[in-house]
Amino acid sequence: MNIPFSPPDITEREIELVTEALRSGWITTGPKTKEFEKKLAEYVGNDCMVCLNSATAAMEMTLRVLGIGEGDEVIVPAYTYTATCSVICHVGATPVIVDISEKSHEMDYDNLDSYFTAKTKAIIPVDLAGIICDYDKLYACVERNREKFVPKNQIQEGFGRAIVIADSAHGFGAERGGKRSGQFADFTCFSFHAVKNLTTAEGGAVTWKKQSFIDDEKLYKEYMNLSLHGQTKDALNKNKLGAWEYDIVAPYFKCNMTDLQAAIGLAQLERYGEMLDKRHKIIDKYDEALKDYKVTLLRHKDNKAGGSRSSGHLYFVRVDGISEEKRNELILKFAEKGVATNVHYKPLPMLTAYKNMGFDIKDYPNSFAAYENEITLPLYSRLSDEETDYITDVAKEILKEYKR
Repeated sequence: MNIPFSPPDITEREIELVTEALRSGWITTGPKTKEFEKKLAEYVGNDCMVCLNSATAAMEMTLRVLGIGEGDEVIVPAYTYTATCSVICHVGATPVIVDISEKSHEMDYDNLDSYFTAKTKAIIPVDLAGIICDYDKLYACVERNREKFVPKNQIQEGFGRAIVIADSAHGFGAERGGKRSGQFADFTCFSFHAVKNLTTAEGGAVTWKKQSFIDDEKLYKEYMNLSLHGQTKDALNKNKLGAWEYDIVAPYFKCNMTDLQAAIGLAQLERYGEMLDKRHKIIDKYDEALKDYKVTLLRHKDNKAGGSRSSGHLYFVRVDGISEEKRNELILKFAEKGVATNVHYKPLPMLTAYKNMGFDIKDYPNSFAAYENEITLPLYSRLSDEETDYITDVAKEILKEYKR
C-alpha cells in the first residue's frame, strides 16, 4: 500500500457548492462567506465568527484589534508550529517562549508566573492535536498575575488582565465539559488549511466570548477593515446599486476568505460530525493496537470532570526512551512500507528564526524530550478500514522491539 499522511476529504457535495458559487458570479467574499461565518458560530455556540484566509491571519488580526504591538510581550509555548509565534513578531511585539510541562504538551501552568511582567498583554495556548488545554489552570494563572497588567487601550482595560488567545488551529469541534472549542479562551482562532479536519483549502476563523465591554458588531467591522485594506465596504456591499462610495480608514491588510473557500467549508460542515466520529474510530484502533508497546500516547477522550473529546486531529506516538536519531530511523522504516508519517513539532528554539532571536533549546528540556521520540501516524476521515489495519500492522512490526 501507499498511504499518504493527510489528504483532504472532498466529496461531490464540495464540488457542487463550489460550482454553485462559480455560477453565481460571487467568487470573492460574498454571501457564502457570510453564511459560513453564521453556521460556524452556531456550531461553536458563540454569537460571532470572522472568516479569514488562515489561522495565522486570525491570530495576527486579533493581536491588532487588541492593540498589541511594539513594547508588548506575548507568552507562547515552545512546542508548537511557528505560526503561533511569528504573528507576535509581525505586530512588533516580543515573544516570550516557555517550556511545556513534563507531563503534557501544554505550558507548565504552575511555573508560568515568573514570565508575566508589566509588558505582558496576552498568552497564546495551543490546543495541540485537537485536545483542549486546561483553561481553568490557565485562567487561574492569568488571574494570579492580574496586578501586573498595564492596559494600553480601552479593550485591554475591559479585560484588566492578560488576554487569552487560543491557537486552536487543530481544535475545531473539540469538546470539554459540554462546551466546544471557541467557548474557552477570550479569543479562539481556527485553521481550515488543506490538512485540517474541516478544510476550505486555505482558510481560518476567529471567534470570541461575549464581554460586556465589547460591541460585537463594531469588533466584527474592525476585523473586516483589517482584512480588506482598511476599506469601509466589502465587495458585497459595494455591489449594491449606486453604493460604490467607500473610504480607507488605515493602510491595512488583505486576508479575507473567498466564497469559493466558504463553499467547500459549508459542505464540510454538513458532515463534520461523521468525519469526527470516523477519526475517533481510527484513534480507538490505534490505541488498542499499541497498548502493549512501550509508547506514550495522547489521551483523546476523558470521561472525568464532565467528559472531553478531542477533534482527533493528530495521532502522536512517543516511543519511550529512544533518541532523535533512532526516531528518524523508524520514520524511514514506515516510509519503506508505504506509510507516510510526520513529526509534530520541532520546538521553536530549534529553528533558525528563533535561534537568531537568542532562544536555545537547552532551556526547553521538556519540549525537546517531547520532540525527540515523537512520530505522528496518518489520521484522517478518508482512511479505510483496510488502510487503518495495514498501518497498525506496520506499526506493530516496526515497534516489535519495544513491546512491553
